[in-house]
Amino acid sequence: MQNALFQHGPEYLIEAACLGLFMVAASVFGVVLAPVGQPLLQRALMGAAMGGTAIALIYSPWGKRSGAHLNPAVTLTFLRLGKIKPRDAAFYILAQFTGACAGMLLAATLLRDRLASPAVNYVATLPGPSGAGPAFLAELVISFVLMLVVLHVSNSSLAPFTGWFAGALVALYITMEAPLSGMSLNPARTFGSALVGNIWTSIWIYFIAPPVGMLLAAQVFQRRSLACAKLVHDSAYRCIFCGHNPPREATQPKTKMEVVS
Repeated sequence: MQNALFQHGPEYLIEAACLGLFMVAASVFGVVLAPVGQPLLQRALMGAAMGGTAIALIYSPWGKRSGAHLNPAVTLTFLRLGKIKPRDAAFYILAQFTGACAGMLLAATLLRDRLASPAVNYVATLPGPSGAGPAFLAELVISFVLMLVVLHVSNSSLAPFTGWFAGALVALYITMEAPLSGMSLNPARTFGSALVGNIWTSIWIYFIAPPVGMLLAAQVFQRRSLACAKLVHDSAYRCIFCGHNPPREATQPKTKMEVVS
């Protein structure tokens, strides 16, 4: 376990940092867009902002190195598919929860009362007026669809665009599905808001539905070949899942060639 922490520590820290940045972005955009009076327009703008944030993180140098799971349900799915070792999965999940909480604590420090206002409410994910049952079903369905799309696209000729598909679905879900469940998909994301805001309403939904939905997607997909646990596999970055290492010449600083005459 200590060996994994030492060797793969940078990837664990990246998972924490990226989800922390996602939470800060959600909080800032939540505050900025709170005055928008039209609910559908507000959700569409929030969806575009958070979908764009997800895409930026996935394709960032950090995201390309860690694989940009940013979600315990995603990590559990790749564990189920045998593409991540149990010790790495455990540290990824720990890092994701830690990063979500740290990001929300930072956002609360920076935004203070604006984040706590009823219009923003710590960007908590809560069931809509229809109640816990429809919220659970909605989270289950959107998690299933997202993971199935990610698995299909990342193992096809469209693999380089996996992050764009994921970000587009995040934007669509926030715009159209958020009134049912608050649109979480992510137990760590929900826990971060709940902890800092002390908002625990029906939190069981967000701990159960996203992992179950994504694991069901893995069950549907498991008979097909699966390349790697990274959302975007860039050969310029090492991969702790499949063991890829970039060529030495790509990782070492170039030196001037001496010309002998």
